[in-house]
Amino acid sequence: MIVTIAAVESHQLALIASRHSSPKLVEVNWLQMGDSWHRSKSIPKLKKHYGLVDQDFTFISQKSLSKSEPAETLLIEALEQLTAYFKGERQAFNLPLDISLGTDFQQRVWQELQKIPHGKTISYATLAQRVGNPKGYRAVANANGRNPFSIIIPCHRVIASDGKLGGYTGGLDKKEYLLALEGIKGDEVKR
Repeated sequence: MIVTIAAVESHQLALIASRHSSPKLVEVNWLQMGDSWHRSKSIPKLKKHYGLVDQDFTFISQKSLSKSEPAETLLIEALEQLTAYFKGERQAFNLPLDISLGTDFQQRVWQELQKIPHGKTISYATLAQRVGNPKGYRAVANANGRNPFSIIIPCHRVIASDGKLGGYTGGLDKKEYLLALEGIKGDEVKR
């Protein structure tokens, strides 16, 4: 597995993207500067750099971000698309994603999440109906929590039926931030 870490300096966020030998991304995570990645024992404070870590999530090299490294082209594209998203210049992503590690149900949920337009929200109950399990809003919420492509597969756009934010693996403050970034203000959703 190759894990790439890169910083989006303007938002004090870091991208962690991983892939195996396939040409598709396996997982993408976002951290605020100074956070540790939940899958590792600890990662030192993330600096404004581009680096590679080994399977134990120990830094093995640091490089400047460059398009001249063909092995990392997909990860660089992910960084560029996500940077554009945070600048308000991109509303949708066109990255090849490998969602095959999810169950059939999770894959259906993740595919349906990608249909929610930028700047819009739907309820967990509506999402459950769309994936053919009308009473399965809790199962949908669990699938959201297992989404390996936060932001790219926009699970933050799903809220409770009463208009409350519901849950978010990254924390409700991050969910609220992402919704605000897409033009959905706090008075449109309740905490």
